[in-house]
Parts: sequence; C-alpha cells; structure tokens
Amino acid sequence: MERMDKDTENMEHSPVISLEGVSFGYDPEHPILHDITVSVAEGEWVSIVGPNGCGKSTLVKLLNALLPKSAGEITVCGHRLEEANIGAIRRCIGMVFQNPDNQFIGATVEEDIVFGLEGLCLSYEEMKNRLEAYTAKLEIGHLLSKHPGELSGGQKQRVAIASILAMQPGIVIFDEASSMLDEGSRDDLLGVLREMHAEGRYTILMITHDADEILASDRVLALHGGGLAADLTPQELFRDSELLDKCHLRAPYAWQLAQELQGRGIPVEVPASEKELIESLWLSNYSK
Repeated sequence: MERMDKDTENMEHSPVISLEGVSFGYDPEHPILHDITVSVAEGEWVSIVGPNGCGKSTLVKLLNALLPKSAGEITVCGHRLEEANIGAIRRCIGMVFQNPDNQFIGATVEEDIVFGLEGLCLSYEEMKNRLEAYTAKLEIGHLLSKHPGELSGGQKQRVAIASILAMQPGIVIFDEASSMLDEGSRDDLLGVLREMHAEGRYTILMITHDADEILASDRVLALHGGGLAADLTPQELFRDSELLDKCHLRAPYAWQLAQELQGRGIPVEVPASEKELIESLWLSNYSK
C-alpha cells in the first residue's frame, strides 16, 4: 500500500482522528471494511475515494458510532470511541449528506438552523449571534423565511452546511455533498470548502468522485476491496492511472490539458483549477 510521509505535518498538527486496525461487517466472515489504520491531522482536507460499494460512507459513519465497529480502536478529538464518549464525539463532528432534503427539519430555513442550536442548549443571545454569523458566512440571510422546498439545490446545500457549521464542530464530513448539484452549484460548494479550509478551523473529510474537489484537497484516502489501497496526495493519485481505474476516477480536465501541453514542450505548471491554468497560459504568452 502506498503511504504518504506525514511526519512533518503531524509535528505541526496533532491527529484529531485515529483508527487502528478498524474493521466493520454485518457478517464477521465477510467484512465491508477490514484492518483500517490511518490518522487525520487537525486542519487537513482529506478526500475519500473509491468505487461504489467499497465502504466510504461506512468508514465515516464509524467515526461517530452511526455504525458500530467490529474490531479495532477509534479516537476522535482525544476521545476513545466507546459508549460513554459518544455524546462528546458527536459534538465534534458535523455531517453534510448527499441529499440536503434528508437534513431539513424546520418549516423555514431559520427554524432549521436554530433547531440544532437548541439541541446544544445555548442561550437565546448565542443562538441569535450564530444564526447571523453563519447565514452571513454562507450568504443565505435572505432565505431565512423561506420553506426549504422553495430553494434551489445549491441553496439547500448551503443551508445544510450553515446548519452544521452553526453548531461549531471541529470536523465536518461531506458525504458526496455535490453529487446532486448542477455545475454552478458544485463550483459554489467548492468555493465554500476552500474558504473553510483557508480559515484553518475545520478538519474536512469529503467522500467524492469529483476530480476538482479531490485536487483542491490536501490528501486522498483511496479505498478498494474493503481496505485502504493508498494514502497519497491528489497529484500522486492523478499520476497513477492504475489506481484511477480502480477508483473509477478521471483526472480533472485542467490537469489532463496541462500534461498534454507539457508533452508538447509548452512549459506550464500543473494547475489547481482551470482558472489557474488559463492565468498561467495567459501570463506565459504575455511575457513573450
């Protein structure tokens, strides 16, 4: 198994998630996941990739005991995952699911966000402050009086994210949160993720098949056959055609184009986005 050398990063940021020999299966003879050992440092943005049915969603659900592990040890935010600590761990983790409709509870956007805050037994003043802060952050203040059914897919996902962030978890998990969005809404979500990552307050785990989301992350965990097939950078993933095939992934268009240009002798850096590639080509042409 290919592994990244994370020693330097881990010296700077302590692990907030640690799994040691973790397995899960409804039938012990045929585990869905087996012998997963990995840690995630505070502030990292980690993409979790792999073919359908490889156990990606199962893995993240083990972290807050939505599913019970069959073997191994899990530690989250310094708490060992056991019955007495489940409440504390769940306060550390927020989850944004594929279909935001599954997360709505209130009759309006405001009610939906406040519902989670009431569960934390916050004061009225604190709830008001968080409501204002996170609706402004996600640019959804004008939607507060609307019913969730009136919103577009992108707006619904922003509301779902605001509802989670308002509870101020240190770890935010996105379970294929962009898969039901159109291209514009996916770009908006990626912008929100970049802003969250830049703040340094959040550890982000993102189950995704989207190449641009993968490229924007710090690190990739690739699952295959119930195990951890690779732990590597996005750049290393996109250079590994065999692993891409295993994970049913393709490199981003900007990456493929940059590789083709390099092959034709045009000096261009491998970009983090199409915009970055265009700017690089423009500056290169302008300087001649």
